Amino acid sequence: MSEMDVQTIEVALGERRYPVWIGGGLIRDAARWRARLRGRHALVVSNTTVAPLYLDRLAQGLDGLHWSSFLLEDGEAHKSFANVGRVLEALAALGATRDACVIALGGGVIGDLAGFAAACWMRGIDFIQVPTTLLAMVDSSVGGKTGVNLPAGKNLAGAFHQPRAVVADIDALATLPDREYRAGLAEVVKGAAIGDADFFAWLEANADALAAREGAVLVEAIARKVRYKAGVVARDETEHGERALLNLGHTFGHALETAGRYTVLLHGEAVAIGMLLAARLSERLGMAAAADTARLHRLLERMGLPTAVPAVAGPEQLLALMRLDKKNTAGTLRLILWRGIGQAEIVGDADEAAVLSTLAEALAPNGR
Repeated sequence: MSEMDVQTIEVALGERRYPVWIGGGLIRDAARWRARLRGRHALVVSNTTVAPLYLDRLAQGLDGLHWSSFLLEDGEAHKSFANVGRVLEALAALGATRDACVIALGGGVIGDLAGFAAACWMRGIDFIQVPTTLLAMVDSSVGGKTGVNLPAGKNLAGAFHQPRAVVADIDALATLPDREYRAGLAEVVKGAAIGDADFFAWLEANADALAAREGAVLVEAIARKVRYKAGVVARDETEHGERALLNLGHTFGHALETAGRYTVLLHGEAVAIGMLLAARLSERLGMAAAADTARLHRLLERMGLPTAVPAVAGPEQLLALMRLDKKNTAGTLRLILWRGIGQAEIVGDADEAAVLSTLAEALAPNGR
């Protein structure tokens, strides 16, 4: 991709600002991102799948710095406190000072964990997100949410810690397995379902091109989703209001991930199923029309995403896991539902009987 094809979106948080660059060849474009490193120490955190593909490419831009790399095994199961501790030990071995930078090279697991470690080291140092999965490019790399999983639930420990920059090189998507690529499309659909009906219609019109990873369409989809999220984050950085809408489908989805011990569903797959469950619950509560649920179902299937609920747990167990969600307050279930496509809203004290009925129906042998 040429320089003119790179899209730049600025995340503005008062006086704090950082760029999100989207395009091809960006990892090699050190002239663009090297200036975001302020000190002489850098630790690249990656995993054993991504590093052999892209670490050498990134390292070309680190010449002259005192840097090292730390690799984790691949997978959600490794997003743990123990591995945060190992990253901190690597920073100590590097002699990292307050102006050091952590560079997260990988998907959402790496970005979340590396960002959390950066937030902890000396009470907060710089980090740069270099997402290599579609899901991380459109969602987890933007907005400063970092954290790790606990046995009790997903992302229950973490911090808000904004990156210095996000380098979304779509060339990295060429090596992304098809299942993981499609999982990323779920987060693209989510952004449209929450607050942009026109974007949802655009996705319906361009679903085949997106499934085929066509470059120009892909850059546009990533940019539209990031632009929407950047606006929400600017208005509500620490999720006291509007930002909670970005969790459409996540309360259901996180329960499914946890029940499956993070091995049955990819995060994006869980979000896809969770969105559909949220739409069905909205329909059951009289908030939204069946036609909107049907459009969402069709688009998710065209993107090659799962829509059936896996039998990882019964309705009561899933509801118990949903009660642990971070959005809940004062012992009440707080869900993100919708009034139809592009009209998500926060529903406090959600009707647990309706949630149970929705889960039971979906888990029935011939369920929706």
